Amino acid sequence: MRILEEAVIRELPNYYRGKVRENYDLPDGSRIIISTDRISAFDRILTCIPYKGQVLTQTARYWFEQTADICPNHVISYPDPNVVIGKRLDILPVEIVVRGYLAGTTGTSILTLYKKGERQMYGITLPDGLRDNQKLPEPIITPTSKAFDGGHDEPLTPDEIVEKKLLTSEQWQTLSKYALALFKRGQEIAAKHGLILVDTKYEFGTDAEGNIILADEIHTPDSSRYWITESYGASFERSTRPASFDKDFVRAWVVERCDPYKDDIPEIPEKLVMDTSDVYIRAYEQITGKTFVPDNSENTPLERVRKNLEPYFTGA
Repeated sequence: MRILEEAVIRELPNYYRGKVRENYDLPDGSRIIISTDRISAFDRILTCIPYKGQVLTQTARYWFEQTADICPNHVISYPDPNVVIGKRLDILPVEIVVRGYLAGTTGTSILTLYKKGERQMYGITLPDGLRDNQKLPEPIITPTSKAFDGGHDEPLTPDEIVEKKLLTSEQWQTLSKYALALFKRGQEIAAKHGLILVDTKYEFGTDAEGNIILADEIHTPDSSRYWITESYGASFERSTRPASFDKDFVRAWVVERCDPYKDDIPEIPEKLVMDTSDVYIRAYEQITGKTFVPDNSENTPLERVRKNLEPYFTGA
């Protein structure tokens, strides 16, 4: 199995390790972001999934290119299939989630809140009588605070965002316009590929001039919920979850066998790892309409990444 477990490269400056990405800040104000194959859940690394980093980087690349006319993004170049060189941004403290359906499982999801009897949420009023996984009258934005310190995200209304000075009124209007336009484009393209883009998360930052820039990733299986279009109608009538690209195989397996917040994680079976890799690859191919071509040049993925990033070495 060709796995990029980590990408610690001593010749690159200003190293920062994220849960699944290795980051290096360059003197010119750009950032090297290397997507490894690590999979994270429960605030810890569970295992590595072959080609996951390449799949996510290339899926995001597809969408950044498909939406470049809507809003600026952080991408400068792609020196390697697992690597993006991006503008270094100040990330805005509001996480933007756009939802087109009454779905979700987290405490901040609109389905969870709706089932508790809430109808007013995120500054929006939803009508009575909606069913699980029903399409909303129109897509909505459900912003949350972005917990940089490891705390929990909290629901916000547009008024609260401005009152708490998380964003200016002008910034909120710009983010809203960008997010809804990106989601509309995403749903239109997904529909052509037999998919429903149900909901998605966007992250924005500002550059040195204060311009709002789309960052991180866009419309990937890790940041978005996709349903298979042909399964939706029958599933909705049966009140069952539509078929999807489920990235939670590993997470569900772990939960069945231990308390992942307290216990040691059992060794993940190789078959489960490979099945999850296949899900990511199938997701890439259906989302983009392209065939996934793994880059197996060089002896290892890390050797290939190092070779492609040599122009950025500082000798540090």
